[in-house]
Amino acid sequence: MAQPQRNPDKTRDLPMPATAQQYGLTEQSWKVLTEVTFPTAKTPEAILMALDYCKTRKLDIFKKPVHIVPMWSAALGRNVETVWPSIMEIQTTASRTGVWAGIDRPVWGPDITRTFTGRYKDDNDQWQESSTTLTFPEWVAVTVYRIVGGKRCAFTEEVYWLEAYSTAGGKNSQVPTAMWIKRPKGQLAKCGKAASLRAAFPEECGYAAEEMDGKIIDIDGANVIDIDPANAATVTDNEQPPHAEVKPEEIDVSKLDPNLIKAVETLIKRTTKANAWAAADAFVNERFKGLDLIYARAELEKAKPKPALEHTEGMTLPPLSAKDRALAQARQTFSH
Repeated sequence: MAQPQRNPDKTRDLPMPATAQQYGLTEQSWKVLTEVTFPTAKTPEAILMALDYCKTRKLDIFKKPVHIVPMWSAALGRNVETVWPSIMEIQTTASRTGVWAGIDRPVWGPDITRTFTGRYKDDNDQWQESSTTLTFPEWVAVTVYRIVGGKRCAFTEEVYWLEAYSTAGGKNSQVPTAMWIKRPKGQLAKCGKAASLRAAFPEECGYAAEEMDGKIIDIDGANVIDIDPANAATVTDNEQPPHAEVKPEEIDVSKLDPNLIKAVETLIKRTTKANAWAAADAFVNERFKGLDLIYARAELEKAKPKPALEHTEGMTLPPLSAKDRALAQARQTFSH
């Protein structure tokens, strides 16, 4: 059974650029970064990007709060190195808000056994044939808690293995990476945590490295294109995501994926509870494309609270209740 293999030896002799000294690095600390912290990094520039990220966020890079993730560039036709926060960094961001109230153990779906056969590109950019049979959970659900309006509220997201796993060879590969073969439950658990943290903290938390590994990035538009790996082989190299404008009244809801409709409904409920409409708009613009995006935008627009009546002379507004005052104070706290 052939499996994708990594070749970390390629990356252990990366020269230390002169600009690295501005971060206070020594030759020895650079060696730690290249050999221990980021052993699969292929370029010094990728490590410098990670250093910039950590400096901005006031994070200790030696604790590996970020990962250097290879992603397939639709524009360049090859893998490029990108920097994404680890699940640890996302949890750190949530905890810094002061309103993170814990997380439950993952709940697992039934196991599935499937054989993945196909080609992948190794670290020398050479195509290799691979076939591996793997048993993995169909889905995972993780519940994250956040204090909203003085109450401990639960946020639960389901993440499906076949939609989340990373592929080991670019756009048309179906073969899982070595890490997803080695840790099929562990990697999915990280994706489940990230999704639920993002639902609970839409303005603070973004996508994790474990979610982005194996995805496709459009460099020109700086958009991440999320393609279901199970159907990736049907996508041609020149195919681009749909961006055609469609009027909302032309959408036939019966033709939309029921999972999409459910996801939008869940997003609206949680956005309403957290009053985070700007973050929800940004989320759907990043997550959805084409008709799905138009539908999500339309549903968000319908759900948004209507602006309050303007106060005019002679109009007497009722005083805020104790509950409303507490909620207003909580919202003001969340905005900082």
